[in-house]
Amino acid sequence: MVLFSAFSLFALTVSGSLAQELTEFSKRDATGDSKCSTNMCIAAVLNGSTVQYTMSGTGKRTVGWMGMGFGTQMANTPMVIMWGNSDGTVTLSQRQAAAEVMPTVVSSPPRVATVSETLSTTSGNSAFVYTIPANSDTTQSLIFAFSTTNPDSTDESANIVQHVDYGVMSLDLTKSLSSSTTTGSSSTSTGTSGSSSDSGDTATGATDDIPLTPYQRMIVAHAVFCVAGFALLLPTGVLLARYLRTFSPSWYTGHWIAQFGIAGPTIITGVALGFKASGPVGYTIMDPHKKMGIIIFSLYCVQCVVGALIHYVKPKNSTGRPPQNYFHAVFGLTIIALAMYQIRTGYKTEWAYTGLASVPSSVNIIWTLWVILLPILYAVGILLFLKKQYRQEDEYRKGWKDVNGYSMSSTNLHSTGGGYYDQ
Repeated sequence: MVLFSAFSLFALTVSGSLAQELTEFSKRDATGDSKCSTNMCIAAVLNGSTVQYTMSGTGKRTVGWMGMGFGTQMANTPMVIMWGNSDGTVTLSQRQAAAEVMPTVVSSPPRVATVSETLSTTSGNSAFVYTIPANSDTTQSLIFAFSTTNPDSTDESANIVQHVDYGVMSLDLTKSLSSSTTTGSSSTSTGTSGSSSDSGDTATGATDDIPLTPYQRMIVAHAVFCVAGFALLLPTGVLLARYLRTFSPSWYTGHWIAQFGIAGPTIITGVALGFKASGPVGYTIMDPHKKMGIIIFSLYCVQCVVGALIHYVKPKNSTGRPPQNYFHAVFGLTIIALAMYQIRTGYKTEWAYTGLASVPSSVNIIWTLWVILLPILYAVGILLFLKKQYRQEDEYRKGWKDVNGYSMSSTNLHSTGGGYYDQ
């Protein structure tokens, strides 16, 4: 009996040591990474020719289904979508979509994924684990999506409700699990995603050492061009007209160059980049940000036409300021106000779905200061120069004008490129 007990103790000790050695050996060989969005995390463990992926909820919202795709856009990207069932099982569905529509099951996916029921859990935050053959990518670009609505079916082809969280991220599959910030061993043993230094309340999923995806570069460029066009160049043109029109007829040249000559190509480039980037990450084809963007761009085009008509089509025998001039001024200010609101929705709402680092708080501070400063500058211009402007326009209608000590006829005013009476 004593001999049997001693042998049992020896066997347990040896098996425990062997298990520990095997675990340490596995950790030395395996590499991986993990990232989190607002509602879900994805962890990857590369071990030889296979990759183990874990999709887990963060606990902020109830898990309905979670999905990920191997690429940077929704269209034609192989996806793995998983959800838990009432009987404790997990459904794995490999799907694809030709556009921004509900993805459907693919009978022969490029790589076959296999669910790991033993490592997956449907309780609590839920964690869905599967393995898939590794590809040649050392940095894996991914799209992800999270929904709070469960398909309520074990059928892999069941209809799924649109996601409430989505974005892009990149996982560095060459990171050592023992030295990286992600606890990859936790992903292996418990089926829950490891922690990430990038996790937080926004869909960041990016680090400084991971290059931007083509989609992310387009989003950044879209933001830069649109902010430059709508928030800088358009207000510059407005303020230039407000402050200089009573001093020199050449104000109009600077006004149209800022508003159309420079702002036009800048805005068109920004809008085009926005359209180009609108396909990735499962974005709804017409979400509020895109709808508002199209409206603002259309209004800008109308404003350019109105400005040209006011400049080139002069009212005959006018006894007062034409109504189209007032319309042009109010319309322009409205466009800038809408653009400033659009910029805010861009960095407050849309940016969270890009997979980029969260926007610094300083951006919101700058936006707030600019929104306050612009109307103040415009109001000061009105208080200082509006009466002088109206007086000059009245003199212009009478056919004469004295500017800085010299006379200028109505004909000469027209020849200067707009005079004082364009807006």
